[in-house]
Amino acid sequence: MNLAAVDLALIGGTGVYRLAALENVETHQPQTAYGEPSGPVRIGQWAGKRVAFLARHGEGHSIPPHKINYRANLAALKALGASRVLALNTVGGISERCGPRALVLADQIIDYTWGRVSTLCEEPGSEVLHVDFGEPYSTGLRRALLAAGVAAGVELVGTGCYGATQGPRLETRAEIARMRRDGCDLVGMTGMPEAGLARELGLEYASLGIVANWAAGAGPDPDEIITMEEVLANVDAAMQQVPRLIQTLLQAL
Repeated sequence: MNLAAVDLALIGGTGVYRLAALENVETHQPQTAYGEPSGPVRIGQWAGKRVAFLARHGEGHSIPPHKINYRANLAALKALGASRVLALNTVGGISERCGPRALVLADQIIDYTWGRVSTLCEEPGSEVLHVDFGEPYSTGLRRALLAAGVAAGVELVGTGCYGATQGPRLETRAEIARMRRDGCDLVGMTGMPEAGLARELGLEYASLGIVANWAAGAGPDPDEIITMEEVLANVDAAMQQVPRLIQTLLQAL
């Protein structure tokens, strides 16, 4: 296993399974104390920096949100030399400023998931980790991303609360209405326990929400039916700006 430092690790969500910008790509399939990650970790060069990429759902999108081995994914990236992780999260928009194709840098999260292995402290004899999680995303990495957005001319919504739901089904209108009352701007299925585990592992971690659709009842047409065709089309459109953002971030690291 090559343990040379990785300048940035990226975890791709729905519709983001590879990064064309990576050059001289190495493929790693590390084993971890928590089992196998979702798939191979691709490590290559981008803007003169060493970048790792892992598809959260597997490269064929075969793993549903509640079955992802989040612990193994993050442990594999750390074992391969990563200390910074940028999560690309495909999400639904709840608040008006987070419509389809927006790019949102969340600063808070609410966990509505259940039954997931959500800590490294699961096995008997594990150290009990009471990590501070008041600010769930790393301040320094968020600031660097915001600065990269300005420098690259990529518009980012600079704050937002991510509501993490169980999936794989989408939410009811009543559930989205409750999340709006709770203060959520975004809804997704993979934000937790990933963010909490990253904190336990001592990784810098930030989330870039790629808004694929309005959440149920949140858009201008409350009766709109959400389709995967719409979701993937919006992800593809929003992703056109993401390589420029990441390249500018890498140049500043």
